[in-house]
Amino acid sequence: MAQTAITPVPLAPPSAAKLPLRAILPWAVFFGLLMLVLLYFVGAEQGAFSVFSGESVHEWVHDGRHLLGFPCH
Repeated sequence: MAQTAITPVPLAPPSAAKLPLRAILPWAVFFGLLMLVLLYFVGAEQGAFSVFSGESVHEWVHDGRHLLGFPCH
């Protein structure tokens, strides 16, 4: 009975593809501003800092406000 030997094939190391900072920076700024706007609406959109009148925004983000630990009552 003949035996066949399997020789392992070495894997090539993954290429380190680097993205230039100029490609990432606009997206990072965009998402950073978006997160700040969302944080404002969840954390401070009520009372004296209110951009919109009424309680509609407060009711939309009420549960998220409690989930993140912001007091609102």
